Amino acid sequence: MSKVLLSGLVGGIVLFALSYAILYASISLAPKLIEEYYNPIFWPGSDRAILFFLHPFILSFALAWFWNKFKSSFHQTGWMRGLEMGALYALIATLPSMWITFSAIMVSLTMVLSWFAYGFLQASVCGLINSRLNP
Repeated sequence: MSKVLLSGLVGGIVLFALSYAILYASISLAPKLIEEYYNPIFWPGSDRAILFFLHPFILSFALAWFWNKFKSSFHQTGWMRGLEMGALYALIATLPSMWITFSAIMVSLTMVLSWFAYGFLQASVCGLINSRLNP
């Protein structure tokens, strides 16, 4: 259990830092995409804003638990195990949630595709961390 906690904590810290790095890179590289976030639907209010910042840790601990249960199912070696986990997560969790988001909320396809890619990246990073800390 300590390996799950360690990889969940390390993953959460790395995802938190990665989210800030991607935010600042996106401002420079994709300003039109970032403009879409000025829509009021993306601000839940200050009383719930902390939940957004806890997301990397929630995701990381969930993926650390998942990894611990199913790590024997990932047959690749090295960093490919992390990508395999990222692809699995993208297909079973991110794709369906992005489908319903795009169909129910007025957001651009570009934004939804960026969220899909980001979900794949997050899960792959957690997969890499888990494969190193909890082989």
